[in-house]
Amino acid sequence: MLLFPTRFSDHDAPSRVIVSVRSGGGFMYRLPQKLVAEFAGTFAVVFFSAGSICADQFLRTSGQAGIGLLGIALAHGLAMAIMVTSLGHISGGHFNPAITIGLWVTRKISTINTLAFWAAQLAGAAVAAYALRLLPFDVWSAVQLGTPDLASGISRTNGMIFEGIMTFFLVFVVFATCVDALGAFNKVAGFAIGLTVTMGALFGGPFTGAALNPARAFGPALAANHWANHGVYWIGPLAGGVAAGWLYDMLFLKKD
Repeated sequence: MLLFPTRFSDHDAPSRVIVSVRSGGGFMYRLPQKLVAEFAGTFAVVFFSAGSICADQFLRTSGQAGIGLLGIALAHGLAMAIMVTSLGHISGGHFNPAITIGLWVTRKISTINTLAFWAAQLAGAAVAAYALRLLPFDVWSAVQLGTPDLASGISRTNGMIFEGIMTFFLVFVVFATCVDALGAFNKVAGFAIGLTVTMGALFGGPFTGAALNPARAFGPALAANHWANHGVYWIGPLAGGVAAGWLYDMLFLKKD
């Protein structure tokens, strides 16, 4: 049986070994292994989510039916769900600086590990976005590699509020399924987290691009050199992550 709460409690030392307990013995993961998992997971999340936007653009310009909002939202959610399920036992399956900061503010991950996770996440996002540049130029340039941006009529303040609310519920679900030992069974964590990302994309996609993740915005923005309203996708999600982590910790987590 995998103990999800154990992997989030690494604030004692930056190189502390995280033990995943399974029948038949324990598996130990050190910081470099966790960083590789965070890099790979974030790469996949950005590659397939931003790539789905490029695919939709390609299909529509080719005279075919695009995958549309539902297809793009599912790509976002499935990528997150699959990678959390696959790699969560190694690093915790953050793949998102907003999730990491929610755990940091509640002292479930050390400051050094938080910064290291952020570096791995941003690197994975950047490499994924540059990989998408292998697509035809006319395809990826038309959508700026899937870089999120604000729709007409959505101010930066409102954009930050929307991104903050969507990310709040994402991090809240992470705490409820992965951190809280009394919460939902950890085996449904990836499914629940992925559905939350999908839910956010279905609502926020037309208005803000529904990043819910600074790394998701950073990678494509860097590769496409498209920085319009970029601060929205840091301030909103990080604030939402901090609020969700702090609130869940204060209200629902049992204190030792």
